[in-house]
Amino acid sequence: MSFGRRPNRRVVWPCRYRGGRPTVAIVRVAAAAARAAATLALALGLAATTHADGPLPRSEAARLRIASWNVEWLMLPATFDRLAASCENGDRGRDRRSGNRLPAAQRSIPCDLVPAGRWSEPDLDRLSAYARGLNADVIALQEVDGPDAARRLLPGFGFCFTRRTHVQNVGFAIRPGIPFRCNAELRELGLDGDALRRGADVTLYPETRSELRLLGVHLKAGCIRDPLDVDDDACRQLAMQVPILEGWIDARARNGRPFVVVGDLNRLITRERGPARDARGRTRALWPELDDADPPEADLGYASEGLRARGCTPRDRHRDFIDHIVLSRTAARAAVSGSFRQHRYPEATASRRVPDHCAISVDLAWPPALR
Repeated sequence: MSFGRRPNRRVVWPCRYRGGRPTVAIVRVAAAAARAAATLALALGLAATTHADGPLPRSEAARLRIASWNVEWLMLPATFDRLAASCENGDRGRDRRSGNRLPAAQRSIPCDLVPAGRWSEPDLDRLSAYARGLNADVIALQEVDGPDAARRLLPGFGFCFTRRTHVQNVGFAIRPGIPFRCNAELRELGLDGDALRRGADVTLYPETRSELRLLGVHLKAGCIRDPLDVDDDACRQLAMQVPILEGWIDARARNGRPFVVVGDLNRLITRERGPARDARGRTRALWPELDDADPPEADLGYASEGLRARGCTPRDRHRDFIDHIVLSRTAARAAVSGSFRQHRYPEATASRRVPDHCAISVDLAWPPALR
């Protein structure tokens, strides 16, 4: 699908974490009260947002901004200091850093992350200002040590996170006032031994006509451009993740409900060529395999289609995106033309240590009833 193509009685309120596990508070109300509560939630959660280069016109205030940000080994300083004392050396440490085949039952960090990978309190203050400056309603986060670390950057937000023991987790931060439900995480993406990262699954505006399902992902690194059927361990593992991701997409599409897959795909999908599978039926290309329009809601688009990256800092020479916001057919039709942004680090921030990814975002005219 071309990205540029345009085309009730139960209210679920934000999840709260108790003991590290998400719960859902469900309030049953009369129909009139539900409508009033939904109106209030929209007023709070979809206030006028701001582009990276200027405010939106007030007539376009009914928007939902979805962002993605890989924050590079985000931990609280005390957590880092505790794990640094027993860090993993050599090949084992490098494997653990890449998430390659090692069980994730033990919390540890690689020694080559110590001490340079430590985020200090002043660092976290700068990252928090950057995160809040995104003016996003929902942020998919990668490489974050759960809701406590995320809350340090985004106080007051609600969170849905995977619960891997490993410090690298995937999750969502949701602006206050937007009703949401934390769904079961997509554990299968972690493959055997839970060595890779799971998928985080959240529903916005659950059980309403405006329901929108989101899956946050951080796929296997190390196979950024090679065909997935080459003789390479990283490509083999990424190829194993593709049918799991496609299964999630197709299950949503069969229901005819809109969805978004967002996060670090670790893949130059704009450069993939040729058929989805080789002569032996093996997956060789991620994007052609996912974007098959079967079922019809799986006619996908991605928010950066036709655009080039500019580099997150003046020294960054990357010109292709590996972070993506993938939209189902209905969600793509709701995408606001020209709203995609790469949020490069401000000069004062970029001169200091910053994550190796910067955030991207896109605005949807959502809920559709407000379009």
